[in-house]
Amino acid sequence: MIQEQVPVWVVGIALVLSVVLAWLFSAVAHWLLRGRARLGRSTSIVISMLGTGIGLLLIGAVLPNSPLWGPLTIAVALGVSVAGIAGYAAVAAHFQRVEREGLAELVRSGESSRVEFKSTARVNLHTGKRDDRMELVVAKTVCAFLNADGGTLVIGVDDLGKPLGLDADFATLKAPDADRFELWLRDHLTVSLGQNAAALVEVDFATLPSAEDPTAEDPTAESGTGDGLLACRLGCRPSPRPVYLRPGRNAAPELWVRTGNSTRQLGVDEATEYVMHRWPLNLGSTIAAQFRAAVRFSEER
Repeated sequence: MIQEQVPVWVVGIALVLSVVLAWLFSAVAHWLLRGRARLGRSTSIVISMLGTGIGLLLIGAVLPNSPLWGPLTIAVALGVSVAGIAGYAAVAAHFQRVEREGLAELVRSGESSRVEFKSTARVNLHTGKRDDRMELVVAKTVCAFLNADGGTLVIGVDDLGKPLGLDADFATLKAPDADRFELWLRDHLTVSLGQNAAALVEVDFATLPSAEDPTAEDPTAESGTGDGLLACRLGCRPSPRPVYLRPGRNAAPELWVRTGNSTRQLGVDEATEYVMHRWPLNLGSTIAAQFRAAVRFSEER
């Protein structure tokens, strides 16, 4: 019996090529799906490898003599990979979807590490006038939620959960309504945090019962219609990259994070360590960074 011996280097090259091919297929899949598949890169690569294998088995069963690098073989392998990533993403999204809690229930639960209340977004209630510092507090809180595990900021409710409404903030706008308020709010977050970070924030409005009339709440009034006091909810998703606050035109960027039920600014050394642990570089970037550091170190000596 004659045994064919395959050189070790051939096996190594085959493994490397399989990983590279899976990475390429997963990148193409993400591009084709246009963000509809929210999966990590490592998960996508694994699914792409399985999809490629299944695709090769299918093409081999139907067309045994089809060349490995033929257009049909590559198309089938890529198609199965894309279908696998899309299917897995759909299933994961279905089981991970959390039903959104109503604003009234959220307020009754009180503040926590994931929930913060603000009486106003623009007006200082002590002076009754618009205050830039109040606007900055809103941007700081959103920044902290984005840099942590996400959270919800409710505007129009005091620290004790008492609904105050948005009339004070509406009075500072040319058109005192929810649409104009949301437009200002999104512009403010875009300028303060950047467009990509602002896109991670969902804004909606709902009515809450006033303290004088606890029965005034309309549970179906998530659009802001009905009796009661209007409040604004900002749902912040965790950011895939660090979000820095720009407090002023010439001010240095700041990193804010959520620590327990408080919002805290990190110093330079703390911010660097926090970013490295929360958003670690991938293997390729880490190796490249270490190599550049070694080269710089050798040149300095």
